[in-house]
Amino acid sequence: MNIASKALLLASCLFGAVLLQGCGGARIKASATSNPPPSEAFSAFGRIEVRPVMFGSDVKPDRDGLDKIEANFQKDLSASLLEWNTRPANGRTLIIQPVIEQMSFKRGAKRILLGPLAGSSGVLLRLKITDGKGRMVAHPEFFQRANAMSAGFTLGVHDNLMLTHVASLASRYVINNYSHAEGGATGADLQSVKP
Repeated sequence: MNIASKALLLASCLFGAVLLQGCGGARIKASATSNPPPSEAFSAFGRIEVRPVMFGSDVKPDRDGLDKIEANFQKDLSASLLEWNTRPANGRTLIIQPVIEQMSFKRGAKRILLGPLAGSSGVLLRLKITDGKGRMVAHPEFFQRANAMSAGFTLGVHDNLMLTHVASLASRYVINNYSHAEGGATGADLQSVKP
């Protein structure tokens, strides 16, 4: 086998491996296009505590992705939390625990070098919203995906926007359900929902 044939074979194997590895974001799916309303409006609670974003037990940790979601989620909610938590206490506390249940975040050198071949990015974030006694008030999920082609040609801009958008969807759910329990969008379209 000559050098050109070996190089072509190696390139084909590498391309195949990248394609197999790169489709991780496309496998992430939401369970619905909309979230149901919480069992009661969040204004029924005198204090609202937002805990730091964490990874679910089955998620390969990606600290950069988590930090971006955390920063955007906290920024979006900070003014509202300040206002809500200055009201008189009523003995009831709402606890919001954001959990990244699935994430495939293509970034940095991998995205720049491989572009669309690095595959799609995707994230599924869930808020576990309980009262101070651990009773479930709401369990909404939020989904976003950065398509391989668009993310690849923008050199990762869409990958980062995906994380900003998922945090925005989650914070909007909290804000919109403060006065009235109304539910909200997951961010998924019909093609992104599990069959």
